[in-house]
Amino acid sequence: MHARLKLTGQVLAVALVGALFALLVWKLATQEEGAARKLERGEIVQAPSFRLDRLDRAGHISLADYRGRPVVVNFWGSWCDPCKQEAPVLEETWQRYRSRGLVVLGVDFHDLKGAAKRFARDNDMSYPLAYDGPGNTISKYGVEAAPETFFVAPDGTLVCERLLGGVHIERNRGRYDQCVQELLSA
Repeated sequence: MHARLKLTGQVLAVALVGALFALLVWKLATQEEGAARKLERGEIVQAPSFRLDRLDRAGHISLADYRGRPVVVNFWGSWCDPCKQEAPVLEETWQRYRSRGLVVLGVDFHDLKGAAKRFARDNDMSYPLAYDGPGNTISKYGVEAAPETFFVAPDGTLVCERLLGGVHIERNRGRYDQCVQELLSA
């Protein structure tokens, strides 16, 4: 009896692993290609639209709200240490260029809303903030990890390339500043 029960458990475990593998294959096969990959190939890409809850105040926020303005879209999470380190650079960009129409838009993902609000408050993030707790928006953009930053021209197209990792780090900082200037001159 014990051997039969053990064999049944093993068969169920193998079946579960097989089902999970099939689900993974299906997900990879049907997943939408993110905008980042198209941008890397040099294609002209419209920034994927989204409408999300706001973190910084009540209501919703949409990328369409900023059509006609240059936008820096930064994907972050309260659980992300480099996100904390780059927050002052994003805030400084917002303060310096918002009078020229530039918007810095932070999109928090895979996070708890309370933790995200606390993170934004603790890091003095005064620019517009969106909440994408389940991470539905990141697949449209092709976000692989936090933080990642995209640049949206006033016509809604993505310009420059996405920046992987914090905008504060040496390998990204110069390119970040160049992309901000490109947005301002668009």
